[in-house]
Amino acid sequence: MNTVELLEDAIALAVRSGYRVRHEWLGGRAAGDCEIKGSKWIFLDLALGPADQLELVLDALRRQPATLTLPMPQQLWDLLQVRKSA
Repeated sequence: MNTVELLEDAIALAVRSGYRVRHEWLGGRAAGDCEIKGSKWIFLDLALGPADQLELVLDALRRQPATLTLPMPQQLWDLLQVRKSA
């Protein structure tokens, strides 16, 4: 599975975890997850490449322990576990 496919799977998992995901042109200044009026958001900067966007989504997912109980592709599970334990 390539990085773009992993990013798509990670975004789908984030949505299933209750996040709203928005792609914006932020010029490399700000991106990541936050909470706005009780809603969880992930803002992905279109100025970043797929690998950097994937890391932002994975970081957000790691802060949501319930995410690990959801079904996901094995490679995505491995990325969440490896980075978490490193």
